[in-house]
Amino acid sequence: MTTDISEKYGKELDETIAIISSPGKGLLAADESTGTIGDRFKSINVENVEKNRQQYRQLLFGVAKESSKYIGGVILYEETLFQKDDNGVDFTKILRDAGIVPGIKVDLGQKVIPGTKNELRTQGLTDLDKRIAKYYKQGARFAKWRASYDVTKDLPSDLAIEEQSIQLARYAAICQVNGLVPIVEPEVLVVEGDHDAKRSYEVTHKVLAATFYYLHKHNVNLSRIILKPNMILAGKKNKDKSSTQKVAEDTLKVLRDTVPTSVPAILFLSGGQTEDESAENLNAMNASSTKKPWYLSFSYGRALQESCLKTWLGKSENVKKAQEVYLQKAKNCYLAALGKLK
Repeated sequence: MTTDISEKYGKELDETIAIISSPGKGLLAADESTGTIGDRFKSINVENVEKNRQQYRQLLFGVAKESSKYIGGVILYEETLFQKDDNGVDFTKILRDAGIVPGIKVDLGQKVIPGTKNELRTQGLTDLDKRIAKYYKQGARFAKWRASYDVTKDLPSDLAIEEQSIQLARYAAICQVNGLVPIVEPEVLVVEGDHDAKRSYEVTHKVLAATFYYLHKHNVNLSRIILKPNMILAGKKNKDKSSTQKVAEDTLKVLRDTVPTSVPAILFLSGGQTEDESAENLNAMNASSTKKPWYLSFSYGRALQESCLKTWLGKSENVKKAQEVYLQKAKNCYLAALGKLK
């Protein structure tokens, strides 16, 4: 019998998952890298400096008590994990005091896999255990690692799928041994390109099957992970768009065919969908009579923040209104996770 590698922190890992997956709750992905948040700020003419990044995250976490009705955890970037609000209080303390679990993005970006058509492999395994010890001490209780896959007629390659799946499995094992719940994020870039929904389904099926094959091979306890997959959508350049009902049906089918029932929670990424689309598609899945052995909810970044950012515009006088907008989007996602969005 294989030893349970998550046993040392088992109770704590279970408690973290229970908080994150409380009925209707999901994750706010506020883990944009310095470059990515810079792109967001550029769209609203805000300078990408640490003070502005801190002020924006303070806007979001300043309503932690109110958002805790809808948000179970927040994924943070390393800079944000160690930042404080204007009163000198750690962001992690603000979140924890509100009943929200802080988490941390631990991957270090991507590099091209030699011998492929510029396919990418995620970096960051070297000394990951040492970084996790630092993050755990600061209050993080879960982690996120993103592996992405291009979709074309002949991509992703078998090599890219294998490489990324192995990396995801090693990351998940290191997390469980060191006290963090691993969010496993194999993102098939379904929105990019001109492929149809059928091709998205085929690739997602293949990627998820490989992901769980290697998680099992690396002795990862599947009952103590959270899966963060894409939904099944046609590429944005394809003229045939799936209805909300079809997205729900295709996505539930690929999950039933590939994801073990021992996985407790599946929190979808929004993956280029609008705020409304991401909530409506999630709602359709949860409103479906199809049997769902896992908790289905959200782990959204832009789909929770886009309207908030456009309302804020980097101006202090807009903070309250921007917070109201963020809370409304969070409530919509909460209702969608319950299948009760009108």
